[in-house]
Amino acid sequence: VQLVESGGGLVQPGGSLRLSCAASGFTFSNHAMSWFRQISGRRREWVAVIGSTDGSTNYADSVKGRFTISRDNAKNTVYLQMNSLKPEDTAVYYCQTTTVVSGRGKEYWGQGTQVTVSS
Repeated sequence: VQLVESGGGLVQPGGSLRLSCAASGFTFSNHAMSWFRQISGRRREWVAVIGSTDGSTNYADSVKGRFTISRDNAKNTVYLQMNSLKPEDTAVYYCQTTTVVSGRGKEYWGQGTQVTVSS
């Protein structure tokens, strides 16, 4: 399993970025995908999730209404569209999935992509 994030960078407050996570090594369409973020010195926190079959979504309160998670199963890619960015959104963003083998779940993480919101 491999997850590779891209799309991070420096953006001014109020700006937008779209993160991508390219997945391989598992049946992407059968798995829910999540985005997490880690602010320097703090625990990693969950941001958003998208379901595998119905594409249902859920968001942390801190990003609800500003961020949108989506997926393209044909491209094995999950996205995070981030609008109205705030300095407190500055973090390393990770995509994550969990596979189940022999009844046991295993988490996989990408390497992360840095998002910096600053003027």
